[in-house]
Amino acid sequence: MSRTRMTTLETIRSARPLRWSAIGFATSAALIAGAQHLAAQGIAGHDSKAPVNYAADRIEVQDKAKRVVLSGNVDINQSDLRMQAARTTVAYTNAGEIQIERIDATGGVQVNRGGESARGDVAVYDFNRNVITMTGNVALRRNGDTLNGGRLVIDLDSGLSSVDGRSGAGSAGGNGRVTGTFNVRNKN
Repeated sequence: MSRTRMTTLETIRSARPLRWSAIGFATSAALIAGAQHLAAQGIAGHDSKAPVNYAADRIEVQDKAKRVVLSGNVDINQSDLRMQAARTTVAYTNAGEIQIERIDATGGVQVNRGGESARGDVAVYDFNRNVITMTGNVALRRNGDTLNGGRLVIDLDSGLSSVDGRSGAGSAGGNGRVTGTFNVRNKN
C-alpha cells in the first residue's frame, strides 16, 4: 500500500495506538421548506458501515484537537460513494474508540455515486445528523437532469435531495433562484 493511500484506521494507529471502529459515512436530512427536490436514487441506500479509504498529498494528525487534516487532491471512498476535494478536515471523538463526527471539505468538492454527482464549493458531512450539506455554486446531476442553486442537502438514507437558491453566494447566477433541466422521455 502506498504511503499516501492508507485507510483511516492505519493513519490513526500509526499516529498513536488507538482502537478504531467501523466508520459511518451516511446521511439523512431535515429539508428546507420551499426548496426544489430531486430524488437522489444513485446516492440513496449508502452502506454506512463500510470502511473509509482515502488518498491525499499530505496528512496532518492533530491528536489534541481530535482531527485529521487531509490536503492536496483529497480522494475519500466508502463502498461506492466517492468524495473529492482540495482539503478536508475530519473531526473525531475518542471515548474508548475512534468515531468520525464530521468531515468538512473545501475546494471544488465533488460527491459521486452511481450515475449521480453533486458538486459545490464547500461540503459538510455531519455523521451525527446523517446529512451532507453543500454550499456555493451547487449542482446536482443525474442522467441528464440538472439542478443548480446555492445550497444542496442530500439525505443518503432516503435519496431525497433539496436545492435552495437563496442560500449561498454565487447561487444560480446570483439571483437566488434554483435553475435546472428535466429531460422528457421520448415516446418513439
